Amino acid sequence: MLAANPLILVIDDRPEDIRAVIELLRHEQLRVNVATDMRQGYERAVALTPDLILLDVRMPQIDGLAGSRLLKESPRTCDIPIIFLSSAGAQDERLEGLLHGAVDYVLKPCLPAEVLARIRIHLRLAPRAASEPSTPQALLSPDEVILRAAMRFIGGHLANLPALAEIAHKVGTHDKKLSAIFRQHLGMTVFAWIRDERLRRGRELLADSRMSMQDIAEQVGFRSACNFTTAFRERAGVTPSAFRRGLQGQGIGVAD
Repeated sequence: MLAANPLILVIDDRPEDIRAVIELLRHEQLRVNVATDMRQGYERAVALTPDLILLDVRMPQIDGLAGSRLLKESPRTCDIPIIFLSSAGAQDERLEGLLHGAVDYVLKPCLPAEVLARIRIHLRLAPRAASEPSTPQALLSPDEVILRAAMRFIGGHLANLPALAEIAHKVGTHDKKLSAIFRQHLGMTVFAWIRDERLRRGRELLADSRMSMQDIAEQVGFRSACNFTTAFRERAGVTPSAFRRGLQGQGIGVAD
């Protein structure tokens, strides 16, 4: 069941390009709030907790893909359905949008009636449309949201991480700011955290799989089994093979 007069937040640096969509939504008794950049849009999303967000992809400074990662890390906005409404029609952009938080992706130029129909479908499907949470939602600082988004992105791309500047861009910031956030909140550099995460994930794979050392090394982003073994031994005090044998001796790990 739809909430009365749902609030739709539109985040687009060129709202005049979708004026017909905005006018139709208002004509259909939907409340519409328009933000013209991602930073402003994120702040309004946190403050207003809209029922649905229409989000452009290609925007200056913070693009929509980075914005969607941030929105999905904030407890106040993580359940809000996001529909990308964009001229960015490349296959990798559409796929990235759908894999990182969006429930739908509509290409511009678009038929306003189709956008309205998709909005109504996703408003009915959205869990927050059925009932609002009974307890107040946490409010994280912007830096905490960036940190969460960066940690999630890194964890999902250990095998093939881009450079620090690109990681920062993916979560709507720059490399120096991201480095400062990691030092302030975790007491370590981004690269130190990446190394820890690679070794942590390596320990999981040693315990939960029969993958070879080379396969594990590749999965967690080491160039070779030798590099993985050296880093693992420096941190754990034993080689990966000895660590796995120890688990097997304790009856821990993958069953035969």
